[in-house]
Amino acid sequence: QVQLVESGGGLVQAGGSLRLSCAASGRTFDSYHVGWFRQAPGKEREFVATINWSGLYTYYADSVKGRFTISRDNAKNTVYLQMNNLKPEDTAFYYCAASDWAQFTTTSGRYNIWGQGTQVTVSS
Repeated sequence: QVQLVESGGGLVQAGGSLRLSCAASGRTFDSYHVGWFRQAPGKEREFVATINWSGLYTYYADSVKGRFTISRDNAKNTVYLQMNNLKPEDTAFYYCAASDWAQFTTTSGRYNIWGQGTQVTVSS
C-alpha cells in the first residue's frame, strides 16, 4: 500500500510562491495518477490539479490555471505542486491523493489513497 506525505505549506503574502511536495512510500508510485485537492474552512473540498501516472498529461481547475503547475518525478516517488502568484482565496488545507483508476480524473471519490494535508495561508 502507498502512503502519501505532503510538505511545503506555509504562510506567504499575496503574489508569492510556494511549492508543495507529495512524497510516496510503501510501494511503487509510478502506476498511480496523482491529484491535489484543497479545502478551505466552511467549504467543500475542491479539485486543484491532477497528473497522470507517466507525467505526460495534466489538468487544472480554472481557478488555478496559469498559476499552478503539477509535476512528478517517479524516480523520487514525489509529485509537486508549484504555486505562483498566490491569492488570499488560495488559502486552504491542501491534500495530495493517488488514484489507480484507468484514467486520471478530477473526481475525489476516485482517489483511494490520501495524505494528511498541509496548510497554505496567503495573506493580503
